Amino acid sequence: MLVSFDQFPKQELIENKAGINLTGEKINTEVKGSATMGCNKIFFTTEFKNNGKLKISNLGSTEMACQNMNLENTFIKKFGNMIHYKIEGHRLTLSDKNGNEMKFIAADWD
Repeated sequence: MLVSFDQFPKQELIENKAGINLTGEKINTEVKGSATMGCNKIFFTTEFKNNGKLKISNLGSTEMACQNMNLENTFIKKFGNMIHYKIEGHRLTLSDKNGNEMKFIAADWD
C-alpha cells in the first residue's frame, strides 16, 4: 500500500487503494510488477540491486478514462524516476535523485 507520496493525503491513497505488487514473474534479477492508483492497471519491470539501487523499466498502463486521474498521472510521471530503495521491516521507501520519496507498507501490515 502506498502511504506517502507527493502532496496526496494518506486518506486519498487509501480510498484509491493505491499500491504496487512486486510478486509477479521473476526473470533473473528482474521482477514484473503492477500497480493501481484507483483506475487503470499500471505495469512495469523492476530490478532491485544489492547496493540500494533500483531500476524501473517498461512502465505502461491501460488507458481507461476516469473521473479523477490526478493521483494516477502523477504516480506514472514520478515512479519511473525512482532509483533508490530502502527496506525497513514491512516498509519500502523509493526515492529519486532529488530525494523525493514514495513510501509503501505491506498490505497485511498497518
